[in-house]
Amino acid sequence: MQVSYGLPTHRVDRIDEFLSAAAVAELASAAERAGFGAVYTTEHPFPGDDWLAHGGHHALDPLVALAFAAAATTRVLLHTNLFVAAYRNPFLAAKGVATLDVLSGGRVVLGIGAGYLEPEFAALGVPFDERNERTDEAIAAMKAAWSGRTVTLSGTGFAAPGNTMLPRPAQQPHPPLWIGGNSRRAVRRAVESADGWSPFPSPRRAAERTRTAPLASLDDLAERLAYAADHARTVGRTAPLDVAFIPEGLSMTASEPVDDATVVTSIRDLAALGVTWVTVALPGDTRDAQLGAIEHFGRAVIDRLP
Repeated sequence: MQVSYGLPTHRVDRIDEFLSAAAVAELASAAERAGFGAVYTTEHPFPGDDWLAHGGHHALDPLVALAFAAAATTRVLLHTNLFVAAYRNPFLAAKGVATLDVLSGGRVVLGIGAGYLEPEFAALGVPFDERNERTDEAIAAMKAAWSGRTVTLSGTGFAAPGNTMLPRPAQQPHPPLWIGGNSRRAVRRAVESADGWSPFPSPRRAAERTRTAPLASLDDLAERLAYAADHARTVGRTAPLDVAFIPEGLSMTASEPVDDATVVTSIRDLAALGVTWVTVALPGDTRDAQLGAIEHFGRAVIDRLP
């Protein structure tokens, strides 16, 4: 089991503490020393005001922020959690990801989400109702571009009549792709087109807001994992599928103190189901508090994992 730490790049309320080159470098380096397998960033380039007024958040650009983390570290992986591929031309997205992978020595894990904020899609000029189809097209287009061979491919809003992208990513054939979302469509996308699946805890009320299926218990997760295994058999997939999840005792908002014993027990339960990674956001409103939380989590949780 490995752990991905959430860099607090959403904390626009504490710019001096968290949104500087020094802050990103120091936190990423501390996570690497503490035994975290990856650091992650979220993404919201231009969120709607209503969502922001009801608990939403801003964030730094994920690839730029992770580039600063990469420059300060040598081993920790660089994880987008999640990157909304439908927001971008897929070939520009592929170039950004390949650049980060080359410069970091092959450390990118590209978590991809279909997105769920309709006003953000509208602001970026992307039809919200086409997000799933555009995500599938983007995955295929990025893989083609990363091949380093001539690409002749057209899709919604793009057409490559014969184009080549170099350099290729350091990881071959491409960085690991993890698909976010709780729906069966997300599971199928992960099994058919990716290397991992990133569901998240979601009670029914939250599921309505985030436009994905509810996932409220270990039983729900086990059912979805069984569906993934069945679908893998159906399509002939034999490669293992990484699965990343948030353990009990933590939240995506990192607003509550960490219950170490609960987290350790939850991670062990998740491992028994087949989960291979957990993602964690740690509490702390100052950089020093985050650094202390990182060090403590390394000793109290990571060092106790199998």
